[in-house]
Amino acid sequence: MTGASHVLKSAVQQNKLASLRGMQQRLFRIWFNSFIYNQIWEDPRIDMEALQLREDSDVLTIASGGCNVLNYLTASPARITAVDLNPYHLSLTRLKIAAMQQLPDFDAFYDFFGYGDCESNPRLYRRYIRDAIDPELRAFWDGRRFNGRRRISLFRDGLYRHTRFGWYMRFLHFIARCTDYQPQRLLSATSQAEQAEIFRREIRPFFDNTLVRLLGKLPMSVFSLGIPPQQYEAMKREGNLLAQFRERVERLACDFPVSDNYFAWQAFSHSYDHEKRKAVPDYLREENYTTIRDQLHKIDTHNTTLTAHLKSRAANSLDRFVFLDAQDWMSDAALIELWQEIVRTGRPGSRIIFRTAAAESPLESVLPDSLTKQFSYDPAASRAFFRRDRSAIYGGFHLYVLKHG
Repeated sequence: MTGASHVLKSAVQQNKLASLRGMQQRLFRIWFNSFIYNQIWEDPRIDMEALQLREDSDVLTIASGGCNVLNYLTASPARITAVDLNPYHLSLTRLKIAAMQQLPDFDAFYDFFGYGDCESNPRLYRRYIRDAIDPELRAFWDGRRFNGRRRISLFRDGLYRHTRFGWYMRFLHFIARCTDYQPQRLLSATSQAEQAEIFRREIRPFFDNTLVRLLGKLPMSVFSLGIPPQQYEAMKREGNLLAQFRERVERLACDFPVSDNYFAWQAFSHSYDHEKRKAVPDYLREENYTTIRDQLHKIDTHNTTLTAHLKSRAANSLDRFVFLDAQDWMSDAALIELWQEIVRTGRPGSRIIFRTAAAESPLESVLPDSLTKQFSYDPAASRAFFRRDRSAIYGGFHLYVLKHG
């Protein structure tokens, strides 16, 4: 873990510790060195449409929890390289890959990562997975949590309730219950009109609660949502934070049918729709299981930064790039260095997608003209993808294309 912690520190700690921003970055770095997300919060449908994945696509992506790494395999690309600063997230990605390779069938895999809280899961790990994984990954999952239990016990205790994000959302649900609001009712709606009515009655007033208004202003609250200090500052520049949170929750609750929006199910119930199994990620759909399992050999994983990995790659070796919201963390100098490496390693026509906390792309004001002129950017198309993103938690979605020589 020492090397992994150094990678995280070098990426997050950009200001001196003596400064307020530096202290916030240190707090976030400590907070982030754990399981933050219960799932990835980027919509793979939008990603795959914007990327135009093909059988010859060579993809570089941030791993996060590994959901979209597996989801992308439904398009049968040539290769996927997944990198991440967070050793916990990368270990979860690697466990998903190993579990799909080693567990006996789809039902066992769904117990592990669909339910995430079955009593049998630790036994499945010991019987099928533990001896098949490398010593480093085995040591991680055999290691202890803060409560003394082994990390693998997360899959018995509730993976989707015991991450930083999960704990924070549970706290918000507790406040809702104490104030007689029941946001989970949204999941029983049979139409978007009914969803809008439940939002108006059960969710919107929640944001007027005094404690919620206070929490919305605290850096530690946004850290629990995986938002680093740099991204926090960008959101503050956009205006009232609580109003932004309310607007994004309204989009999540109202703009998409809950029948297949697993992001809404996670936000309002910490689970997926296990009965109908429509509101689940693509990698947890039985019809995709064999297709994905047969292509797991296409995935490489690395605990490193995007730029460091790109520096190790040959020229013209990639053509699809997925950066999630990582660029919101970066200094101007780091952004310029990253996009210089994209020019070097990307093939003509390479497609690059990312999200931002704020609405606008930071590249237009940061990258020098010598770099921006090598890419095409369609703001209208990017806004259209953004409006259709079912996760609804970001301020912007952006697609860039590397021009032909």
